[in-house]
Amino acid sequence: MAATTLAALTVAGTTLALAPVATAGGMGSDHSGSEAFSTTLNPVPTNNVTGSGTARIHLDGNKATVTVSVKGLLGGVPHAQHIHIDGQGRCPTPADAGVHNGKKSMSTSDGMKAYGMIGTSLTTTGDNTPTSALAVDRFPMGSAFHYERTQTVTDDVAKSIRANNAVIVVHGIDYDGSGKFTNVLGASELDPKLPQVATAPALCGVMREQMSGGVAAGAGGTQGLQHTGLVSAGAAAIAVGGAGFLVARRRKANGQA
Repeated sequence: MAATTLAALTVAGTTLALAPVATAGGMGSDHSGSEAFSTTLNPVPTNNVTGSGTARIHLDGNKATVTVSVKGLLGGVPHAQHIHIDGQGRCPTPADAGVHNGKKSMSTSDGMKAYGMIGTSLTTTGDNTPTSALAVDRFPMGSAFHYERTQTVTDDVAKSIRANNAVIVVHGIDYDGSGKFTNVLGASELDPKLPQVATAPALCGVMREQMSGGVAAGAGGTQGLQHTGLVSAGAAAIAVGGAGFLVARRRKANGQA
């Protein structure tokens, strides 16, 4: 904290000049042109998932081109996937998990505090609203898939994406390693006709804005930029302080006051 304060006081002009750069990502009022957001999809804890993936969104106004690539999931079954909004903008942790049919695991509802409600259903065709959240006949199938679709999203979804608060969640798990959807966790709280494993979250990732150089901005990237600004300011302060020290040494050596 002392170093940060010193840097801010010594080179206030430098710090102020850096501030707009540090806070500019995703906060402008002009959203003309395509903005890029991406994330890594990681296994949701407690659900015995070993898969992985990536997701990317190119957003132009309310038109979103969404790509999702995954591997290592349960094969031969549909995997519902959504853009979640209005949560805490994070993926769930083991502390968010509940007990289902006597087994600790993460249901979709358990994770909603972290990632929020469904904003967009990433269906392959047709309706993409929350109404299609469980349209299992219009979601990608298999252990590995590449999904790409250009679609219109609502104002709320577009706003959440730009605020780095949107979360991609891919569902459908093989909790007991049986190679199929079973009732090991009981019935889904979203639709009792489906097993819990069919709707439980498998992979999760928080969308982050990408700058032209491919460096994440937004919540994570903005912090990085602010840190870089402070480091630069600190370096400038050290340079200024060092120069003063050298001048003082030279004056002393020459017998000057």
